[in-house]
Amino acid sequence: MKLALSSLLNSRLQSAYHLKVLRHFFSSISTPTSSSITGRDSLYKRISPVGDPRVSVVPLLDQWVQEGRTVTKEELQVIIQELTVYRRFKHALEISQWMTDKRYIPLSHSDVATRLNLIFRVHGLEQVENYFNNIPQQLKGFDTYTALLNCYARAKSAEKAEAVMQKLRDMGYRMPMSYNILMNLYCQMGRWEKLDTLMHEMEEKGIYCDKYTFTIRLSAYAATSNSEGIDTILTRMESNPRITLDWSSYAVAADGCLKVGLVEKALEMLNKLEGLIRTSKRRNAAFDFLLRLHAKTGKKDELYRIWNLYKKTERIYNKGYKSMISSLLNFNDIEGAEKIFKEWESRGLSYDFRIPNFLIDVYCRNGLIGKAEALLNMGIAKGGNPIVDTWYYFAGGYIEDNQVPKAVEALKKAILVCPPNWKPSKNTLATCLEYLEGRGNVEEAEEFIRILKEEGIFSAVVHDRLLGFIKGGK
Repeated sequence: MKLALSSLLNSRLQSAYHLKVLRHFFSSISTPTSSSITGRDSLYKRISPVGDPRVSVVPLLDQWVQEGRTVTKEELQVIIQELTVYRRFKHALEISQWMTDKRYIPLSHSDVATRLNLIFRVHGLEQVENYFNNIPQQLKGFDTYTALLNCYARAKSAEKAEAVMQKLRDMGYRMPMSYNILMNLYCQMGRWEKLDTLMHEMEEKGIYCDKYTFTIRLSAYAATSNSEGIDTILTRMESNPRITLDWSSYAVAADGCLKVGLVEKALEMLNKLEGLIRTSKRRNAAFDFLLRLHAKTGKKDELYRIWNLYKKTERIYNKGYKSMISSLLNFNDIEGAEKIFKEWESRGLSYDFRIPNFLIDVYCRNGLIGKAEALLNMGIAKGGNPIVDTWYYFAGGYIEDNQVPKAVEALKKAILVCPPNWKPSKNTLATCLEYLEGRGNVEEAEEFIRILKEEGIFSAVVHDRLLGFIKGGK
């Protein structure tokens, strides 16, 4: 149920690069004065509180104009940018479309590129292609094709991405961004051999390999536990005066070294990572990864040293406590994890059930059901909402404790709050179904199987077979 550290690092890398792509499309926008955007009675101030994507912001835009107020293209562009940063893609798309449909403002290449990415986020690839096919030819420039390439990459449609990349080559595009997007796609798909080919092409054409080019290659070497490749890329990055290394590069390198047992080499990378935290804009994120990586080195003293430094220099939020508690549990230090948990409780931060979940998981696996239940009840009393993992841990714990009726109820609760594509283990599910079948309560069993079908745990075919099994008493 837990995401591996290397996956977290790769996910952060990919998200950071896609955000850079979006920022590139805004780079030509001239920013209005801050007072026109964030002032007390600005348009942005009216739109900002509408957090529910199901609620349209178009009525607010229309009302603004009806009041006789003016709105410039530049102001709308910056509002779109702000909403995109906060992942409010639907509202950003509504403003982009209102800008042309209601205000008849002509689109630039970067506006079209931005809209393509927003359409992908909101409606998917098919509508992206429909929109692109209807764009006037004069607006199909480098930015537009790069945006289309980015959409295909996010959809992991390699063949279509490669076709767009070839179009950019034919147009004479000589910037690293398109190469990085395609390299990132190949990295996600595990097509490692393609990465060197693209880097060689860039070098042959005199296209500058930037920090993202090298970091993507570094991430691929780390994913394949290639320590020599990691050394080679880091040396090239450190010796390149045009590249400013940040902590995430050393995090990727350290994780790759740890995969092949090079602990001392990893510690060297972590020392360099630590040295860059002070100048980082994302110091909390850097500390979080530093904690998790130090946990993998097996040196608990270093873990506590970093934690104390973290507390001394930064205000720690929920993510920091999650990193420290999970790191201590790597050492099976339950007592230490409990102390950090109590420290988190005393802070009065928003109640995130993922934090007590670490201890609930440990308690359930070690037969300490009473302690797990006490933690659950306390969390609910403090306004927390148990998530799918909470109930799933209890289901497993109750089965181990021979309390199968409670396991059935816990599994039902897990299924009712589970995200799409979530599935329980076959053993847990089989134990609960066998219990229901053995009780001979057909109605209760049918209700449980119905929940499984409605939440997408089983297909209609499997649903029908299970019902037949239960009703037949086999």
